[in-house]
Amino acid sequence: MNNQTAPNRRRVLLGLAAGASLPLVQGCAPLLVGSGAAGAVIAYNDRRTSGAMVEDEGIEWRTRRRLRERFGNAVNISVTSYNRVVLLTGQVPYANLRDEAGQIASQVENVQGIVNELQVTGLSTLSERSNDAMLTSMVKARLVDDQRVAANHVKVVTEMNVVYLMGIVTQAEAEAATEVARTTRGVQKVVRVFEIVSEEEARKLDAAAASQNPPSGESGGTTGN
Repeated sequence: MNNQTAPNRRRVLLGLAAGASLPLVQGCAPLLVGSGAAGAVIAYNDRRTSGAMVEDEGIEWRTRRRLRERFGNAVNISVTSYNRVVLLTGQVPYANLRDEAGQIASQVENVQGIVNELQVTGLSTLSERSNDAMLTSMVKARLVDDQRVAANHVKVVTEMNVVYLMGIVTQAEAEAATEVARTTRGVQKVVRVFEIVSEEEARKLDAAAASQNPPSGESGGTTGN
């Protein structure tokens, strides 16, 4: 397994049945690097660099376009890129299409890893997709209420009652986010696709993010009483 990240970082992919407790494990994904960028909204307090956020936006757009051109409406594939790692979720009718979709995504410029969670089954219904959207909102809201991990440090994706968590987090934050997600009513399973960093590196990333994109009203000038 090649380690393509900084020495004190590791990619984590872990499936957890709701209510289960398992240790973190290190994941490994293929590395394919290219070039290109697209416009993106830079979120405050995001631990990704501004460049990575722009690239993630472009990766998602290009991947969706290529998958749509290849498969049309024969599949239901959601594409989420976080720090240049692409998560594929959804349904395809045949196993060879699952593999082909992963290969197409891996060839998109700037992609550094693929997590292919596509299921070989019938396409989800509108009702099921609406329920997934509701579960995503519920998990995000509970992360805000829980306060052990900043909600904007964790990207939440839900597919067929399975919640996928992405982000650059410490181990403690990963455990807290997992607990929140798996105890949310209706969630059947939690899959973690985290990049784990040390507490020290998390503080450095937070400081860098704050300096790059300060909250509104703090960028300059003074105010009177």
